[in-house]
Amino acid sequence: MELKEIKELKTLSIRTKSPVEKLPNILGEGYGEIMKYIGELGIEPTGEPFVIYYNMDMSNLDIELGFPVAVKHPNKGRVQSSKIPGGKFATTLHVGPYETVEKSYNELNAFIISQGHEAQNWVIEAYLNDPRENPGEEPKTMIYIPLK
Repeated sequence: MELKEIKELKTLSIRTKSPVEKLPNILGEGYGEIMKYIGELGIEPTGEPFVIYYNMDMSNLDIELGFPVAVKHPNKGRVQSSKIPGGKFATTLHVGPYETVEKSYNELNAFIISQGHEAQNWVIEAYLNDPRENPGEEPKTMIYIPLK
């Protein structure tokens, strides 16, 4: 766990709402739609796929999923040019199944308090690998919590 200053990131993303049980399908479809547009633009993402969680209402998650890109691009359909604001973040790497990520969140929130900081009310998860592409490899999720 550490505190990091992170620069603003330009992104191509889709903002939507979804119950948690539909999230895998929503993410799969959304990432596919964004990657199709990225392919049409002839560019590559500059980092890992991410999800910003604007709330933790499991019946109606307000999320933004996307990829960082080098420069701003035109909007196309649901795919919007957006950005992740820069600032100070608390970060941790969660290694293991997504079902166990709550423990990493609890530890990171305790770390934030121990460092005398206060968290904002949104979080980012960046997915560093895809175990479906590398069977046997543990999922790796970087968690970013912005600080006030």
